[in-house]
Amino acid sequence: MDVHVPAAITHGLFLRGVDVLTAQADGTTRLEDPKLLDRATELGRVIFTEDEDLLAEAAKRQRSGEFFAGVIYVHQLALNIGNCVRDLEIIAKAGMPEDFANRVEYLPL
Repeated sequence: MDVHVPAAITHGLFLRGVDVLTAQADGTTRLEDPKLLDRATELGRVIFTEDEDLLAEAAKRQRSGEFFAGVIYVHQLALNIGNCVRDLEIIAKAGMPEDFANRVEYLPL
């Protein structure tokens, strides 16, 4: 989870048994977007964000062919806690991390 993701989304996923790591828990709240995406990739984790700058960094990597673990993005104005939790739970339980490598997925599904 990117640092700006509402805690209610993280909590909802925890309640549903989804393995979630927040930037806060990982100690990466002050990392710039490229380093945050590097860290998620290093851990083999897809990152969820509502940050357009992180989305732009993922697009840049797609164009250049630079590997990253994957990004799931939702626009801040489209953010609905319940729908995000539902969609992220589906993604987490139906897919494997390698399914999202070098990809950007958009919510809502």
